[in-house]
Amino acid sequence: MKLVVLDGYTLNPGDLNWEGIKQYGELQVHDRTPESQILERCRGAEIVFTNKTPLRENILEHLPDLKYIGVLATGYNVVDVDYAKKKGILVANVPGYGTASVVQMTFALLLELCQHVQSHSDSVFDGGWAASPDFCYWNHPLVELADKNIGIIGFGMIGQKVADVAAAFGMNVIAYSRRQSDQSHRKNFRWAGLNELLTDSDVVSIHCPLFPETQGMINKESLKLMKKTAFFLNTSRGPLMVDQDLADALNAGVIAGAGIDVLSVEPPSENNPLFKAKNCLITPHIAWATKEARARLMGIAENNLSSFLNGNPVNIVNK
Repeated sequence: MKLVVLDGYTLNPGDLNWEGIKQYGELQVHDRTPESQILERCRGAEIVFTNKTPLRENILEHLPDLKYIGVLATGYNVVDVDYAKKKGILVANVPGYGTASVVQMTFALLLELCQHVQSHSDSVFDGGWAASPDFCYWNHPLVELADKNIGIIGFGMIGQKVADVAAAFGMNVIAYSRRQSDQSHRKNFRWAGLNELLTDSDVVSIHCPLFPETQGMINKESLKLMKKTAFFLNTSRGPLMVDQDLADALNAGVIAGAGIDVLSVEPPSENNPLFKAKNCLITPHIAWATKEARARLMGIAENNLSSFLNGNPVNIVNK
């Protein structure tokens, strides 16, 4: 049986191994696959794994041997799941593997916005503390999180863990979600509509899936609802926000700052407007990428494949 990994480098740049998948057949692992080579590399394969390499109808229609697509991520919009279902191809994703890492990154960005740790450290190493007439100084306003409101858009597994950490900081949690689960165990928590959340929050953190109805939900109009002192965080999906609108809001002082791990196009163009936005932290889509999270992802992907081959498929997104 032929198995193909189209873009394995980001999951495994060399610190993990493919042995769990290799045991099931002839495995071909490609670090990256340009679109012009997708079809040729997939020909004859019964199993294909992809992270961000697209598998659309124009590719799938020419792969009669393909039975299973393993998405090496939680989001599966890179695959035409409806056409795959029509062709009898099961598509599985990997949910839940990166929750702890994404939550950690969310607060890494927020704490940097509040404390400006790197800037202050750089200042010390540049001689600023040694030259100071006082025992301490700060070159940015410092912000305490206790008693601030954090608005969490999307209250699934990650959103709820963000709420747990926020509560540890003494924050009040405002949540918006399509489905409102029982959160009666939480103190200082309330559900709200999206506009109310944006208006009342000191921090807005987005953790919802990318669907047509959520694409661009953080835009010029929604940003206007936020406090001028508020921070915006996105460790979810870049297209949930309009890059230009966020840049404009930051530069005009509509909001105070942003910490984002994702952009609408990745890798971005050199002229992305957020690169010149005020008080904007940008990291290169790494919230998911701790070794621990990647190892869990690999393990779940292996289990998904094993379950499929044993006739008990799990994590199927196109049943």
